Amino acid sequence: MQSLAIVVPVYNEEDNIPHFYASVCEVMQPLAARYRWEVIFVDDGSNDESRAILGTLAARDERVQPVFLSRNYGHQLALTCGLDRALTDVVITMDGDMQHPPALIPELLARFEQGYDVVQTIRRTTEGVSWLKKFSSSFYYKALNAISDIEVRPGGSDFRLLSRPAADALRRFREHDRFIRGMVTQLGFRQTTLSFTAPPRYAGNSKFSPRKMLRLALAGVFGCSTVPLRMGLYFGFVCAMLSLLGFAYVLYVKYVDLDAVPGWATDVSISLLFGSLQLIVLGFIGEYIARIYQEVKNRPLYLVGEEMPRLRQDGMEKKERGAEQA
Repeated sequence: MQSLAIVVPVYNEEDNIPHFYASVCEVMQPLAARYRWEVIFVDDGSNDESRAILGTLAARDERVQPVFLSRNYGHQLALTCGLDRALTDVVITMDGDMQHPPALIPELLARFEQGYDVVQTIRRTTEGVSWLKKFSSSFYYKALNAISDIEVRPGGSDFRLLSRPAADALRRFREHDRFIRGMVTQLGFRQTTLSFTAPPRYAGNSKFSPRKMLRLALAGVFGCSTVPLRMGLYFGFVCAMLSLLGFAYVLYVKYVDLDAVPGWATDVSISLLFGSLQLIVLGFIGEYIARIYQEVKNRPLYLVGEEMPRLRQDGMEKKERGAEQA
């Protein structure tokens, strides 16, 4: 029997957690003979009743493993916390608002049984989402793929399956500004996709504010591409070419038109030349600083405020063997 962990970051989802848990239990019941499973809820500093609800579920069902972060760290770091604690053969990450349907879990596991290490879900569309959000999302992924060395599939989400080797590889990525969709693409391994239509949230409103979405988008750009960093270098070369044209014009005014103000030619030429040189030098410095910056970040990604006592995997196996012998 293989083990499965379902990692679910939650933030103020008091109305969704019980329904999500019940749905997962219903879906996993036919698979219980093949998979020993647990749900790792990572509470990302909720200030509603989510914490109390998770505590009640954990007391009633040993398969529920809640982790409570010390404050709100954001969706990507909460997801990372859950991945760090998932020590099973298979890991599925998903949101707990029912927009990632638990009914797709058997299909994800079927793809895993076919030999895939990464099964990435792709949203065809999301019910109830405005055309503006659909357009901005499509434009963002096209722009990201245009400047990135990797391809991030449009419509990708954080609803995916990872095998143990793939999850272990992902755990080695420890940068703070995380765009896990891009990181998973960089892993390699044998990957496939599964398309679905995302239903509306079961209850409540999305906790992804425009500011958080912008931050995630920027993390994707800066985490998957160095083109923005090189823009200073590119602009520097463009300005250098323009400065040559400007310098030619200065010479024309100085020696052909004979209408130059004394000292004007020198001032303009020096400003154009050194302005472009500064941008070029800043571009080179930026390249080095970016590499240093990625290496020296060594602060903890998150801090756990409280964690329920975790069942040891070997203890679970002994309990199952005892039940089989009985």
